[in-house]
Amino acid sequence: MNAIASDLREVNHASGQPVKCPNCGIGELAPFYRVERAPAHSVLLMPTREIAVEFPRADIDLGVCAGCGFISNAIFNPSLHSYSADYEETQGFSATFREFHRNLALSVIQKFDLHGKRIIEIGCGKGEFLALLTELGNNRGIGFDPAFVAARNPAKGSCDIQFIADFYSEKYADEKADFICCKMTLEHIWNTEEFVSTIRRSVGDRDCVVFFQVPDMSRVLRDLAFWDIYYEHCSYFTARSLRRLFERCGFEVLETATEYDDQYLTITAKPAKMMGQPSRARKPEIELLLAETRKFSARCQESISAWRSYLNGFREAQKKVVIWGSGSKGVAYLTALGDAAQIEYVVDINPHRQGKFMAGTGQEIVAPEFLENYRPDVAIAMNAIYKPEIQKDLDRMGLATTLLAV
Repeated sequence: MNAIASDLREVNHASGQPVKCPNCGIGELAPFYRVERAPAHSVLLMPTREIAVEFPRADIDLGVCAGCGFISNAIFNPSLHSYSADYEETQGFSATFREFHRNLALSVIQKFDLHGKRIIEIGCGKGEFLALLTELGNNRGIGFDPAFVAARNPAKGSCDIQFIADFYSEKYADEKADFICCKMTLEHIWNTEEFVSTIRRSVGDRDCVVFFQVPDMSRVLRDLAFWDIYYEHCSYFTARSLRRLFERCGFEVLETATEYDDQYLTITAKPAKMMGQPSRARKPEIELLLAETRKFSARCQESISAWRSYLNGFREAQKKVVIWGSGSKGVAYLTALGDAAQIEYVVDINPHRQGKFMAGTGQEIVAPEFLENYRPDVAIAMNAIYKPEIQKDLDRMGLATTLLAV
């Protein structure tokens, strides 16, 4: 959607006019959760504290569609975003994540007999997953992402793999594949139906499997995970709303599942032989989702207030506190808390993020080894799945730091 259209959308919302659901185009978004002045980017590298603190901000106004169950930021403005080589999204420096990534690659290779096939990945990031698919299955690959960095190409020399540092769009529709994957990208796209329909037109009637992975909004609502809501993510799915989107766009859904401690939602589909009606959202299902959004809205502020109290208690006890994980969750956590001045440093194992600063709040990002001299009393992991890995680092450095997790 162009900048003019997004500007009009903001004006309409601000004037009290209802916002049509960008996922189904029929229902209207009913607002239930707001974040004011969130940094427009969370993982764009911020080279100085001044740039980080003064980085552009925008409001988030999450709304739920009572027609299809889709959740979206009703006042999202894509013109604020700049996806480039400075966009540092990879989780590939974590041993925990690398093991998950490899197992996921092996799983889809086995399930769909991906051997000697051509694979497209849309939103390939730094290319780690596509490299696994090509290496482990002897496949050919082509990846699209404006944040790809050629100097960090993970593919081995023998791999038949090509990376294009650009957004996937209609102009690449002639690129054919046996398997199309798109991981942690759809949530960045406002007009989800148009995007998935573009892929469906590209596939045509060929025997091609598509595999998408997005954050699971059901878990976010259930766990009051306010740290998983940030400006880059304008679109949020439950399994049912994701299924309906793909059915509406002409796919037959083979499977939906959750991965990575239920943080990720995956969908596997193939072209439907005949365009049928998508499964309709049943009234009890929608009523349950609306109840969950109301519960989230009512209780989320309590969770934020509780974390503020914890941090104030640490400050009064003169305890040093760091957070571990400088990605989007860390930015969202610090933004929601507001005044977290007692947190001076954020730890990250990604060397490309070390020496940079947190968008919006300005904390310096440091390597784990920095803690050997700083010796924090408390570390807060921004993702509980990494606690065992983080604890190993703390033990290796001989630190008695208390490790918590959001």
